[in-house]
Amino acid sequence: MNAAPLPGRLEDPGDGGLLKIERVEQPGMSLLSSELPETSGRVAEVLVGLNDEVEAGQPLFRLDDALQQAGLAANRRAVTEVDAATQVAQAELAASDGLIRQAESAYREAIADLTTKEGLASRSANAVAVREIERLRLTVEGREGALEAAIANKATLQTRVAILLPAQKSRAEAALAEAEIELGKTVIRAGVSGRVQQFALRPGDIVNPMLRPAGVLVPSDAGRQAIVAGFDQIQSQVLKPGMFAEATCIGKSFSIIALAVAEVQDVIPSGQIRQGEQLVDIAQSGRPGTITAYLLPVYKGGLDGVPPGANCIVHAYSDHHHELEADDIGASRWLYLQMVDTVAVVKAALLRITALLLPVRTLVLTGH
Repeated sequence: MNAAPLPGRLEDPGDGGLLKIERVEQPGMSLLSSELPETSGRVAEVLVGLNDEVEAGQPLFRLDDALQQAGLAANRRAVTEVDAATQVAQAELAASDGLIRQAESAYREAIADLTTKEGLASRSANAVAVREIERLRLTVEGREGALEAAIANKATLQTRVAILLPAQKSRAEAALAEAEIELGKTVIRAGVSGRVQQFALRPGDIVNPMLRPAGVLVPSDAGRQAIVAGFDQIQSQVLKPGMFAEATCIGKSFSIIALAVAEVQDVIPSGQIRQGEQLVDIAQSGRPGTITAYLLPVYKGGLDGVPPGANCIVHAYSDHHHELEADDIGASRWLYLQMVDTVAVVKAALLRITALLLPVRTLVLTGH
């Protein structure tokens, strides 16, 4: 069984009953955190050494960022170009008012000339040539069209300044933010506080999220607060939160650690079916899975001295104290529960014998 962090607090009710689990949180139970970059690349700089202690967020190493720097510079130029286009459009918008006034003036002048010529022609048919009046009418129509075009051009510039260019700037700024994020990914930081292990990177090495991790980061509190144990499936009906348990670990010889079951996983990790090219024969699956339970030490510092990830032997015990003292218990039930508790005593004795013999068997009989 592997030790892993599981915050929580136990309270003894004082009446010989099961321990009360006041608060249990089950975070990620992994002891190790592989330091994987979010992008592939060649290592440019290593910022920590072998077995260094690191804090959460501390930079570990940096990848070559020439491509990301170029992309960042290009996106910055795109933002600058949009700002420049906005200033030009605003200047053109200011100039459009003058063009409109100029077109209005020319249009009014053409109308005045046409009105004058038409007045002369009405008083004297030979005073103004018909061709001259037609020319003035065409001039009025042309200058009216020029005025309408100037007004439409101003509306276009207003739409460009108010909607199009801000949208283009937002897109350029989003691309700039994306480029900054991609640049930030070239600096790989520690996700949690802990110690880096197997961290043998050198500048020039290539790391890949799928093929080559940079190393392993062991969290500072990993495996120091709880024990994760696997029990046979037959014990699923009796294994409950609050049950007493005991453990002896190879990493802490000649010691019995008092525990209490904090949580029992309600699924068994066996028989999973994953989509593939062939039908899965369940009968050919591996050995039956176990019931996973999380156990907290009863006493403060109970796991002190147990190396994180150590292998342990755990026994859990049921408690029938209150049921045995009940007045309405039958003889057969009383005899059965006494047998169960006797087996628990035998198991506890065997665990202590195992704790005594385990170091001898490991160091002497196996020759290690």
